[in-house]
Amino acid sequence: MTNCARCGYILDDDDVCHECRDNDEFVASMIGRVKMMKPEKMKDDKVNNPSHYGQGSIECIDYIKDFLTQEEYIGYLRGNIAKYLHRWRHKNGVEDLKKANWYLQALIQEMSKK
Repeated sequence: MTNCARCGYILDDDDVCHECRDNDEFVASMIGRVKMMKPEKMKDDKVNNPSHYGQGSIECIDYIKDFLTQEEYIGYLRGNIAKYLHRWRHKNGVEDLKKANWYLQALIQEMSKK
């Protein structure tokens, strides 16, 4: 088992860290994608509009919501809230708290539909 040099998480079989993506091949591919992006997509708000989630024609969260059942989607939101609340002191600080809040607001919006 190998750990990521940057964040300490366990790397997968291809030596890719799925927490920080500290991988030369991934970084190179992302640089290529950023160069191809339109100027209006260049602003990177890591909480509300992370650039790496908008590479396709729809936002990643919309795709996830579309293919999950409502119960599964609620579980996905709850899992992300727990993840960011668990790691904020050890990884990204306030940024992770804001991400937890983003998912909490999405959960509140989803539950308000019921």
